[in-house]
Amino acid sequence: MEKINILVLGSGGREHTFCWKLEQSQLTNQLFIAPGNGGTADLATNLDIGVNDFEKIKKAVLQNQIKLVIVGPEDPLVNGVHDFFLSDQALKDIPVIGPQKLGATLEGSKEFAKAFMLRHNIPTAQYGSFTAENIDQGYDFLEQMKSPYVLKADGLAAGKGVLIIEDLNEAKIELANMLLDKKFGAASSKVVIEEFLTGIELSCFVLTDGKDHLTFPMAKDYKRIGEGDKGLNTGGMGAVSPVPFTDDQFYQKIHQRIVKPTIEGLHKDNIPYVGFVFIGLIKVGEDPYVIEYNVRMGDPETQVVLPRIKNDLGELLLAAAERRLSQIEIEIDDRSATTVVAVSGGYPEKYEKGKEITGLENVKGSTVFHAGTTIKEGKTVTNGGRVLAVTSYGEDHSFALKQSYNQVEKINFEGIYFRGDIGFDL
Repeated sequence: MEKINILVLGSGGREHTFCWKLEQSQLTNQLFIAPGNGGTADLATNLDIGVNDFEKIKKAVLQNQIKLVIVGPEDPLVNGVHDFFLSDQALKDIPVIGPQKLGATLEGSKEFAKAFMLRHNIPTAQYGSFTAENIDQGYDFLEQMKSPYVLKADGLAAGKGVLIIEDLNEAKIELANMLLDKKFGAASSKVVIEEFLTGIELSCFVLTDGKDHLTFPMAKDYKRIGEGDKGLNTGGMGAVSPVPFTDDQFYQKIHQRIVKPTIEGLHKDNIPYVGFVFIGLIKVGEDPYVIEYNVRMGDPETQVVLPRIKNDLGELLLAAAERRLSQIEIEIDDRSATTVVAVSGGYPEKYEKGKEITGLENVKGSTVFHAGTTIKEGKTVTNGGRVLAVTSYGEDHSFALKQSYNQVEKINFEGIYFRGDIGFDL
C-alpha cells in the first residue's frame, strides 16, 4: 500500500483525535494539520493557516504533496472548501472528506434540515420557520404550541443559537430579539420554532461515500457547564460510548427509521456527500427522533468514538473518497470509552488564555487530547475555553470514567474546571 501525506483542517480536540488515529494508519506517510494545537504538534506538522483561508490551504497542499484532506469543523464546509478543491485544476483530484456546500447546508440551515427530514419521512419535532417579515405568524405559532418553546437560529451560531423557554411572553420577546435585534447576528435572520421533545439525547455518527455508509459507535455528550446538566450550554464537557440505554431493538429503529432514509435521501435529492453525518438524536419513550444534523464529527464525542474503532482510519477515509465503503466491514472495540473535558475558568463566558498547563507527563493509562492549547516558549499553555479532554477505556462506562477522573486530577492550570458527574444519568 502506497503511503500518502495527509492534511487535517482544524485545531480542536476532534482534530487532535483524528491525528492520533491517523498516525497509527499504515497509509500515513507525513501528517499535517492546519492550524493544529499544542497537542497535535507531537503527531503532525502544525501549519499556521486558518481553516477558512482556502488560498493558503491550496498552497500548503501543493507544497507538501497532500493526497487526502480531512475537514474537522463545519465552518469551512459550509463556506465551500470541498467545492473550492473540485473547481481548481490543481486540486480537483485530491480527495476531501467532508461534504460540498450543498450537503453542508444540512448543518448550515436548520430550515433546510427540517425540510429534508419532512421530505424523507424522518421522525423529528414539528416546526415552523420565520423571518422578520412574518414575525406575527411566529407569535401565532408560539401561541398554538405547548410550553417549553424551542427557538433555533437558522444559521451557524457556534452551538449557541438554541433557546429553550418556559414562558410564552418571554418566548415572544426572545423571538423579536433574534429576528429584529439580530441577537445571533446573521445566523438568526431566520428562526425555526419547534415542539419540545422530552427524552434523553444521544449522537449517531455515520461515514458515507454518498451511496453506502458505515455506522460508527454511538455516543452521548454532556453540553451544560454545571453538574446535573445545569447552567449554560458549552461545546461539550464530556462524552461516553457506547450509550448504555441503546439496546439492539432501539439501534434497529435508529438504523431503519433514520440512518437509512438519511443516506438514501441524500442520494434521491442528488446531494453529493462524502464525509461524516452526525445525527443528534433524542429517545422519546422507546422511539428515536432527530434533533439536528451536523456535517462533521462531534467534539468531544470524537474522543470516545474513534478510540473504539479498530479499523485503520486512513483506509476507511480513503475508501469513502473512492466510493468503495460497501467493501469495508467496521470493527468496534467492546470496551467503553469515556472522556472528561477540562475548561478554562469562566468558560463559556469570559476566560483568560495563556495559563501554563502542568502534570501532563503524569497521566498514565489514559490519552489526553488537546483542544485549546498552544506551545509558548517551550511550555504548553491554555489557548481556548475547552482546554483538553482525558479519554480512557474500561469494561463499562463507570470503570472508564473512574480512570478518566483519576488522571484528570493530575493535570493543573490556573482556573481549571471539569464536571465531576459525566455519565451521572446513565
